[in-house]
Amino acid sequence: MQADYVIVGSGSAGAALGYRLSEAGASVIVIEFGGTDIGPFIQMPAALSYPMNMRRYDWGFMSEPEPHLNGRRMVVPRGKVIGGSSSINGMVYVRGHGRDFDHWADQGAQGWAYADVLPYFKRMEHWHGPQASSWRGTDGPLHVRRAPQEHPLHHAFVEAGRQAGYPEIADYNGEQQEGFGAFDMTVWQGRRWSTANAYLRPALRRPNCRLVHGLARRVVIEDGRAVGVEIGRGGRTEVIRAGREVILAASSINTPKLLMLSGIGPAAHLAEHGVEVIVDRPGVGQNLQDHLEVYVQFAAAKPITLYRYWNLAGKALIGAQWLVTKTGLGASNQFESAAFIRSDAGVEYPDIQFHFLPIAVRYDGKTAAEGHGFQAHVGPMRSASRGAVTLASADPEEAPKIAFNYMSHDEDWRDWRKALRLTREVFAQPALAEHVKHEIQPGAAAQSDAALDDFVREHAESAYHPCGTARMGRADDPGAVVDPECRVIGVEGLRVADSSIFPRITNGNTNAPSIMVGEKAADHILGRDPLPRDNRAPWVHPDWAGAQR
Repeated sequence: MQADYVIVGSGSAGAALGYRLSEAGASVIVIEFGGTDIGPFIQMPAALSYPMNMRRYDWGFMSEPEPHLNGRRMVVPRGKVIGGSSSINGMVYVRGHGRDFDHWADQGAQGWAYADVLPYFKRMEHWHGPQASSWRGTDGPLHVRRAPQEHPLHHAFVEAGRQAGYPEIADYNGEQQEGFGAFDMTVWQGRRWSTANAYLRPALRRPNCRLVHGLARRVVIEDGRAVGVEIGRGGRTEVIRAGREVILAASSINTPKLLMLSGIGPAAHLAEHGVEVIVDRPGVGQNLQDHLEVYVQFAAAKPITLYRYWNLAGKALIGAQWLVTKTGLGASNQFESAAFIRSDAGVEYPDIQFHFLPIAVRYDGKTAAEGHGFQAHVGPMRSASRGAVTLASADPEEAPKIAFNYMSHDEDWRDWRKALRLTREVFAQPALAEHVKHEIQPGAAAQSDAALDDFVREHAESAYHPCGTARMGRADDPGAVVDPECRVIGVEGLRVADSSIFPRITNGNTNAPSIMVGEKAADHILGRDPLPRDNRAPWVHPDWAGAQR
């Protein structure tokens, strides 16, 4: 059991790494604890609410009680399956704003500015949009398609945004993110196009790439160098040896846990759990970030929403059509209209995201009691709040402690009030006003700052974008865990390549930038020159300092 490279995790970044490293001729072993992704719950896009709520596919993590959200424990779904979280997510494809990556570079992640990462986004994509674009890739492994927006409410949402004074955009993953338009989704030929389908299966067809199922217990470090990974499987413990390097791509929850179990992390915390300290890196597990969101829901004045299919017969019809033809409502995640706006003048680029859905329903599949309705998932993008992932014990089978510390800054509350009021303004425009019967939640009575705060406190939920727990930065930065080539500072032969390394959370859903990290890290690991920079700048509102829209 030995390979040149041993990768822990077959998810968004891990699968991309396995593909690129094996493509280069290196031998690769990918370790994955979860099982198969075969079956309609994962492969049918419209069934997305099922796998993230099934213990078979999800690690089942819960946060610690959140002190600023009425002590609620938040669910933290992470994929425990081939393809990782790309096999249980909402399939929404958002690169992030160019300024996100410029900020990374400013924080010490040299070589990760927008000009550096744009070529990797293009390399990984196979774009199936309505028109060709020099901003998009055309022959990568990851099929990305534009949402069809066939339901009239999707167009009404975009038109309402235009009526409110925001731009309508052709491609938020191209030059201009700011505005209202159609979502991109990782769906291809009616199926979820996870990294298992895009990267891992093609890699495993090569003789030099193999998949091993087991629970990664720790990285084996000898004389300051990572030489393998200890795994548990079938009631036995064994070591998979790495001839060149070990790469952790186990998620922003499990990667810091593995680092700490391996003796890399805050020394006092490790000693507290009886873990021998090999490298004192205080940043391991710190800097945890996420996006919060609420569902702003409205009862529909016309019975045209997807609620008409929210019954056994309707679901059976959609499922049967999908099973036979891979078409119809089953072939969409239903998140087909998007918006990215700025909360105020003086905000340089969008800091609020909307997902519009033509039904009032939760991620856990519970519909609004009112029947026909629709909703926008809305939330600020760049909270100042930071949390941490820490060990609960030295037992590798025990889940770590996850504390997001959501809403711990006054500006978080100010940002949320703005987001909710701007949302109501959009839904009051003529294009949507004719469809609105009344507001379900927060509800028309919730107008004051205190009432909106109470609504957020009770109803805000994770958007499932945890990241940042092994932050990338300069090698002399005491809070950094990896350097700009993804090498763990203080250990030879060990890298991290997943959303853990994000210095700051990106704008929007985090799956696309996580895959990009795997793509770019592969070139660093192989010692290749990075792809040539693309120095085009992203669109920024010409009067961003003086105007909100």
